Amino acid sequence: MQSPKLQLALDTTDMPSALRPLGAAIGSIDIIECGTVLIIAEGLRCVREIRALYPDKPILADVRIAEAGSVIARLCFDAGASWVSVVAGASLTTVGQVVTVAREFGGEVQIELGETYDAAQAARWRDLGAQQVIVHRSRDAEAAGTLSWGADDCDHISELASLGFRVTVTGGIKPDALTALAGAPVGIVVAGRQIVAAHDPKAAADQMRQAIDDVWPSR
Repeated sequence: MQSPKLQLALDTTDMPSALRPLGAAIGSIDIIECGTVLIIAEGLRCVREIRALYPDKPILADVRIAEAGSVIARLCFDAGASWVSVVAGASLTTVGQVVTVAREFGGEVQIELGETYDAAQAARWRDLGAQQVIVHRSRDAEAAGTLSWGADDCDHISELASLGFRVTVTGGIKPDALTALAGAPVGIVVAGRQIVAAHDPKAAADQMRQAIDDVWPSR
């Protein structure tokens, strides 16, 4: 099993506060996420500018598409996104539209799950061509102190991976929390404020990268 990729989530409210930690940590991360908050604050220019700066890094436009799938997906891919996100509550028609546009651009589609998900519906997403799912713990749950990862999450990750998805985990993930997911077939680990808000973003990214490699040693 290969170690998961490390994705940096930029959910700041302006470009300067996103670009500073990104520039510091860029050599230690694999994927750049233009988060929902950043895109709402700055529009898709944040994707364009980051694409211009880092042409070789995958970029997720975390727009959480719920409808108007073709239109929103095309805007994101035209701006330079590699991947787009779709909420689990979107209709299968919308998911299919986003997948069609993604294929045109050679991109990928992530389905962002809530606290629960339906395995049968997940199988339909995979049949439509969605390649990734996001197992998510919300920032609101983190703030309330109710966020945790454990055996149930490992079971869900394994089930989703068995359907053929690359599985992303996100939500309050710190280096010492990763041991709860040891052995699960995680494809991508997302870190946001853990790196973005750090005094030394590069050191924080390196610490997260080392924790990932310790929990999922490549073999």
